[in-house]
Amino acid sequence: MPYVQTVLGPVDPDRLGRVLSHEHLLALAPGPGLAQDPVELAVAALGGLAAYGVDTVVDLSPYGDAGRDPGGANVVLLQEIARRSGVHIIAGTATYRAEFSPPWVRAATGEELTRRFVADAQTGIGSTEVRAGILGEQPTGLDTVSTHEETGLRAAALAHHATGLALNTHTTHGTMALEQLAILDQEDVARERVVIGHLDNHPELDYVRRVLDTGVTIAFDSIGKQDWDLRTPPPTEPRPNGEYAKRALHQSDLTRAHRLARLVADGYAEQIVLSQDLTGGQMYLNPTTHGRWGYAYLPTVFLGLLTELGVGEQQIETMMRTNPVRLLTLD
Repeated sequence: MPYVQTVLGPVDPDRLGRVLSHEHLLALAPGPGLAQDPVELAVAALGGLAAYGVDTVVDLSPYGDAGRDPGGANVVLLQEIARRSGVHIIAGTATYRAEFSPPWVRAATGEELTRRFVADAQTGIGSTEVRAGILGEQPTGLDTVSTHEETGLRAAALAHHATGLALNTHTTHGTMALEQLAILDQEDVARERVVIGHLDNHPELDYVRRVLDTGVTIAFDSIGKQDWDLRTPPPTEPRPNGEYAKRALHQSDLTRAHRLARLVADGYAEQIVLSQDLTGGQMYLNPTTHGRWGYAYLPTVFLGLLTELGVGEQQIETMMRTNPVRLLTLD
């Protein structure tokens, strides 16, 4: 029988409501090392979503950089969040960009990563019996695909063939989507089982259309993230006191909504999923969206914008439920 693999076990796809397709439930504290219980934070943040029909969250935290840990302790926390909140949680498995990865990830061969991903899906993440229900978010960098990133993509592609799991990628600011697809095509990954992430952050709508025309699903999954810093590794040398420059980006949700409404009007609704990629740091940088509304921002404010722009309820349901449930469903 078809099923969706959650952290608490397989679930009938028909039981799922609307889905937040790209989140990080254990990263809701505004910074590391703070004395805040991550389970308490997540349970509180998820409270009230059922009123908007949202009852499922996909946690796409990769290995390293406060994401998945090799022993699996954090997916046990996801189980506790699922029990206490009543929300279905699906755990992803992936590696991330080399500069944010632990030494064992950077040193791993493609074959070793493939075995890791397959084991996460078939027997359990780390020493647990919590099975991954999707591959991702598997990344590429800003305007480049490093050797490390290509190795991870190919490993995820091979794990897709072994497990049947859908594959969700991370693009940095929407770049390198077509290059990702070229690699996945070489590995014969079915395009209908691929989600290209963060395409709402690419500045050119025609480029997004080119990606959609390949047949993949794309994610508008940074909703509410109107301001964010370009992530760079921490400096290795001491810096002098005083001012310093940093790179930051802005993408208004009004722009996102208008672009999404145009894509829906063009007939692409069946190839789009929605989410917020919400973290504690993003709440701080976006006080009027994530900071004020949390997870409720998407189903209240942003979907309201879409409705005002002529996006129908059935099209919203397609992007919020039908498409993500289709991608998560296994035979």
